[in-house]
Amino acid sequence: MSDGNKVSRDIQQWRRNHTDYQPNDFERMYDAWVNQMFDGLDSKWKQVFFRNLDNYLFHTHAFIQGTSFQNEARERIITVGRVFDNQIENISDLKVLSIDRRTYIAQQQISRIRLYSFAQGGLTGTGGLLLFGLDFPLMMGMNLRAVQMIGLSFGHEMNHPYEMMLSLRVFHAATLPKRMQEEAWEELVEEVRNDNHPYVFEGADDLTDESWLEQPLKQILKSLFIVMFRKKLIQGLPLVSMTVGATVNYRLTRRVSEFALRFYQYRYLLAKEEEGEDVR
Repeated sequence: MSDGNKVSRDIQQWRRNHTDYQPNDFERMYDAWVNQMFDGLDSKWKQVFFRNLDNYLFHTHAFIQGTSFQNEARERIITVGRVFDNQIENISDLKVLSIDRRTYIAQQQISRIRLYSFAQGGLTGTGGLLLFGLDFPLMMGMNLRAVQMIGLSFGHEMNHPYEMMLSLRVFHAATLPKRMQEEAWEELVEEVRNDNHPYVFEGADDLTDESWLEQPLKQILKSLFIVMFRKKLIQGLPLVSMTVGATVNYRLTRRVSEFALRFYQYRYLLAKEEEGEDVR
């Protein structure tokens, strides 16, 4: 049994969980409420609002790429790659590895980032003003980085314009409500299939819209819950709010990293299919 076939089946099972998902009444009410709220806003203000959100994500992506800890992470990925093939010298050389080896490298990065996310959420739950204020930007940055690390593990340079836009698209799709992810997945796959210019992203360059706002609203609700319970101490610690912060952040990072891993695995399989090679 080839590893490529096993991964393909895992992806199909994962996608079935999305395609079979049916939104509940609360989710339908939420969608109607958001649409009604934004329909009442002037289109100019909506454009400004979402453009600023997009710019925030673009700048966060660029900032992460320029940090020393990201460069150190790149070197760690290359070092692990050399364990499998001592000819590997840079990120793009990882493309000589099989899908199971790339997945192994990616899962190492995922485990580390999930731990960071859990710890950061727990610290936010202590109710400290500074950590509380930094919670949302830290969570967005951490999950953007998770997508980048998975892309790097599969041999894609995240500082190339095409890969940058694609990783932002993956992040956007991964943070959408589950009921909307299947359509976003299809758009990503279509973009990769029509990749005629590997350094130029030919899709739309806008990211956020009304459908994306559910995740930020969940973060706001988490923050309100932390504020409500931060003074409820157990053995001197606000364990309830710490548990909420850690759990919500961990679940988001798990969802984002799983989506990104499945996408880059699927991209590998598509590339091998186009090359007419056996996927292993």
